[in-house]
Amino acid sequence: MAKFSIIIPVYNVEKYLHKCLDSVINQTYKNYEVIIVCDKCSDNSESIVDEYVKKHKKFNKIYAEKTGLSKARNLGVEASSGEYILFLDGDDFFEEILLETLNTKLKDKPDLIRFQIQDVIDGKIIKHPEVGFATTDGVSAFNKIFKYHYIENAWSYCYNAKYYKKNNYKFMEGCIAEDYGLIPLVIAKAQKVKSLNYIGYNYVQRENSLMTNPDYSKKIKKMNDMLVQSAFLKSRLKDIPNKELIIAFLNNSLIYYSTRLEYKDYKKYYKVLKENKCFSHLHGGSIKTRIRNLLIKKNAYFFYHCIAR
Repeated sequence: MAKFSIIIPVYNVEKYLHKCLDSVINQTYKNYEVIIVCDKCSDNSESIVDEYVKKHKKFNKIYAEKTGLSKARNLGVEASSGEYILFLDGDDFFEEILLETLNTKLKDKPDLIRFQIQDVIDGKIIKHPEVGFATTDGVSAFNKIFKYHYIENAWSYCYNAKYYKKNNYKFMEGCIAEDYGLIPLVIAKAQKVKSLNYIGYNYVQRENSLMTNPDYSKKIKKMNDMLVQSAFLKSRLKDIPNKELIIAFLNNSLIYYSTRLEYKDYKKYYKVLKENKCFSHLHGGSIKTRIRNLLIKKNAYFFYHCIAR
């Protein structure tokens, strides 16, 4: 029976936190530890965390002020003792048989297991059923995951702790889009990756989250952070064969996000992306069709609009 380490960063999520933590307590599989990395909160989140830590022996709290999501996750990994690691955001929640389902798929000791996600928007469930696949290498796995609704989100995977820690994987601290800056590498370097059809994670899309924050300066920061992280990833991917689709994904993500900026900023970043040869994957070859499909999937009409101007 494998032990799972569940890492939960918490910052101002009191409205959602009970459901999040209860979804762990209610797991049908009980061999786990919970590491809650709690930032200084202006709401009642920390008191809720203290309540659960006091009541449940499997729950542990790390207090770390002004950590940000990346550092919180890194601290959680460092403190973990389980054989497998999962990330759970404090406003999301697990399905109750997630750990039990994962435990039945560990016989070949995979580096990574992908499970599927459903959105929760104003209480409404939107499923994203994806076709799983048997154990394969990381690059082959990415070429399949590339077609999924969610690709690089850290909470979409169960990680072999030995593999994760041996490679010293860390989220880039102080950055927005930290998943983009790490998870493609974690997938690509893995020797054994499998994907389940099972939908085990509920992604709660809430108002005033980082993803819906209207502060335009954060959009600019995200664009800059993505550029830094993309360059880092490409440097780490140099020795990985058949990485073309992964590089195309990184470039395409930059192109797509740039189209969400105001036009004056889009033009500025278009030049940067062009200098970095981020458009090269759009010219011919078998990748072109895949990229076009991803752009359609992401509803990136504005991308085509800007290119045409």
